[in-house]
Amino acid sequence: MTGAALKITGFKKGLFRVKSLVLALWLSFLFLPFKGLKASLILFVVLSLALVFLEFFLGYTKLLRESLQNICSRIRAIRHPASRIMLYALFPLLLIFPFVSSDYFIDVAILAGIYTILALGLNVLVGFTGLLNLGFVAFYAIGAYTYALLNTKLGLGFWSAIPLSIGFSTAAGFLLAIPALRLRGDYLAIVTLGFAEITRLILNNWDSLTNGPNGISGIAFPSVMSISFGNLTYYYYFVLAFVILTVFITKRVYSSKIGRAWIAIREDEVASSAMGINTTMYKIYSFAFGAFWAGLAGTLFAGKMHFVSPESFTFMESVFILCMIILGGPGSIPGVILGSIILVLLPEILREVQLYRMLALGSGLVLLMIFRPQGLLGGKGASLRS
Repeated sequence: MTGAALKITGFKKGLFRVKSLVLALWLSFLFLPFKGLKASLILFVVLSLALVFLEFFLGYTKLLRESLQNICSRIRAIRHPASRIMLYALFPLLLIFPFVSSDYFIDVAILAGIYTILALGLNVLVGFTGLLNLGFVAFYAIGAYTYALLNTKLGLGFWSAIPLSIGFSTAAGFLLAIPALRLRGDYLAIVTLGFAEITRLILNNWDSLTNGPNGISGIAFPSVMSISFGNLTYYYYFVLAFVILTVFITKRVYSSKIGRAWIAIREDEVASSAMGINTTMYKIYSFAFGAFWAGLAGTLFAGKMHFVSPESFTFMESVFILCMIILGGPGSIPGVILGSIILVLLPEILREVQLYRMLALGSGLVLLMIFRPQGLLGGKGASLRS
């Protein structure tokens, strides 16, 4: 090894040590308000020692990497059959889940399904097209409130109201995209955030229509013929059917001409425009298509809860949905599904230590950004550029 190579290796090791020290110090500082100075110092010492051991074991990563590459090269040859086998094995488990679980876990599974639809809709914008949207919850709220108003004020059932609910959300996405897409990057994110806040304030203050902060109650369950989906088991299968439909359509669109155009825009908008892609029109399609699924999720949410209020559609909901995509991997449909399931289950798992739930979530996301910025199942091309 030459002197220059030794210097580069030494610089990388030094940089890793600095990063590790800063990470240990940061986590200890976050722990300070909960347990005090003594516990924070103990945590700092433990994390520092753990990172020293980690650096020691990293010396053997080359051998481990070569072994993993050999294993992956063997798996890659049977990847598609193996994926199908896993899918076929998972589907029966999803079908029998309500029969081997309690009502509490069925309720959590329903919520995970609704958030999966939401995250897949936002993934069209963030993962496929590279447009950072911080106000996606507005389309979710429009879908939920449209169904709630149509059902309670006009007496329309689920199947009569759902085309209008989805249509209003899609139209809102289309109309927002026309002026918003004149902007890029952080400015686009700020505009979408402003739209979400405007929507929430309208719902909160228009008492004569939305009942203001008291919300709308008495929303009917969906039903087919004389079969009502009021039972949690029935509603689980109802939401599962929509999740499968969402995954199927999203995957098909991703593989289509429109999906290829979205990916080209994400990677390089200028080059895409030079190649003849109407970038403005395709970005409008992206906004409208993502809002379509948000409207569907909002309708399912209103049907499940029997009640909607502005408190269910705050800015933190948009951040929560965006975290699902970042965790799973922008642009990866399986990754988004995995991220949705993890972030819905995580608060339930950490319910006994609820003071530390947000600390655990924030720390996990920081670690993810440091060690795997493309997400758990994301590819190398995933980005949030606009």
